[in-house]
Amino acid sequence: MKQFIIGLFALTLLVGCKEQKQEEEEMPAVNDEQVEEMAYMDYGATFSNTDVIDAMELGTMYKNMKVGDTTTVKVKGTIADVCVKKGCWIKMPVGEESATVKFKDYGFFLPKNGKGKEVILSGKAFKNITPVDELKHYAEDAGKTKEEIAAITEDEVTLSFVADGAMVEEFENPDVEGVEKTEE
Repeated sequence: MKQFIIGLFALTLLVGCKEQKQEEEEMPAVNDEQVEEMAYMDYGATFSNTDVIDAMELGTMYKNMKVGDTTTVKVKGTIADVCVKKGCWIKMPVGEESATVKFKDYGFFLPKNGKGKEVILSGKAFKNITPVDELKHYAEDAGKTKEEIAAITEDEVTLSFVADGAMVEEFENPDVEGVEKTEE
């Protein structure tokens, strides 16, 4: 009887250890650095992704700016909208508003199908006044209706950003104007 109880205990222990080992194998160990790692596609000037602020922090900085103020910054956010014709501008939420991002000297574009992707930008953030004709041009590029475009009748104080470099979250088949697609 004593051997039977010892055998039953050993069998229970063995089965319990085996189940625990299977659970450990199913869940790989991941540290914070691995979670933070993301592959990016580089556009424009290359830069490091250190000392980057969040887009919401940039929104706070914009609130304290006056028209004409400028600050150099690296910022991480999400592409909320993109020029569907060329990818020559994007919109990025910065708090309760969005900043219009253009690219230095029209030197590079971002993927036209990059909406919703994470982006890190390096450049200058500033407030300026955007005239009606330029606002209508952006609305046209964004595919707005004729009625929506006609409703634009006043200049607007806008949150602007001129990027000299950008890193976009890597994804399959980015549609970038001026970049030849090669088959591997």
